[in-house]
Amino acid sequence: MAMNRSELEAAVAKKTGNSQTAVKAVLDAVFDVFVEQVSQGEKVSIPGWLAVERTERAARTGRNPQTGETIQIPAGHSVKLTAGSKLKAAASGK
Repeated sequence: MAMNRSELEAAVAKKTGNSQTAVKAVLDAVFDVFVEQVSQGEKVSIPGWLAVERTERAARTGRNPQTGETIQIPAGHSVKLTAGSKLKAAASGK
């Protein structure tokens, strides 16, 4: 079962005693900082929890699955999320 954004906001609001509106504003701000930093090529790291960084993708040759035609895929960027030690331990049940 996956937790969606509103469920996350409600859970954090309950744990912290803050309103769901206040938690939503904080989460919006956190995600805005992620977007700003990653778009500038900076890495955002929360030690023990996660790291978010922009990666480079080289140009490559691909294939259209419908026609089998070879196509050129241009170079670009992607985002890499890395789980920290606390998150990995929680996932493994330790």
